[in-house]
Amino acid sequence: MTVEIRPERADHPDATALIEELDGVLGPLYPAASRHGFSVAKLLAQGVDLFVLRDDGVAAACGGILYLDDARDGTRFGEVKRMYVRPAFRGRGHARRILAHLEAHAAERGVNVLRLETGIRQVEAIQLYEGAGYGYVAAFPPYVDDPLSRYLEKRLG
Repeated sequence: MTVEIRPERADHPDATALIEELDGVLGPLYPAASRHGFSVAKLLAQGVDLFVLRDDGVAAACGGILYLDDARDGTRFGEVKRMYVRPAFRGRGHARRILAHLEAHAAERGVNVLRLETGIRQVEAIQLYEGAGYGYVAAFPPYVDDPLSRYLEKRLG
C-alpha cells in the first residue's frame, strides 16, 4: 500500500467527491442548523488548506484547516474541517494520518492550537480526536452551543 497526502483544491474532482460523500453521510443525521461543514465554494472562498490522502492512487480521505483569530482574545488557531475517510478505506489508519498531517501543517505555520466541531453521532471521529489528545472545550466563535455538537481543542508542541 502506497499512501500519499497532498494539498488539493476543493474543486478538484477527487476532493469534491469526498466532500459530497461526507455531506451525504451527515445530511440524514443532523438538522441543517447543526451541520457546519463548508461547501466546496466556501472552502475555496475561506482559504481552507485542504489535503487529500490517496491509497495506491485512489482518493481515500480528506481533511483541511481553516486558520482564524479568536475574536475573544486574539489567539491564532486552526480549525479542522471536512475530515472524512471513505468506508472502503477505514481501518487502515488513514484518519490518524490525515489528522497528524494537519497538526504538522499547523505547526509549520506557527499555529499551536487546533480546534474542531463534530457531531455527537460521529462516535468514531470523537474517539479518534480523544485518542489523539483533543480535549473538550466550550463552543468557540463562530459557533454557539449546540446539543448535537462537540467542541474539541488540542495544543500542539
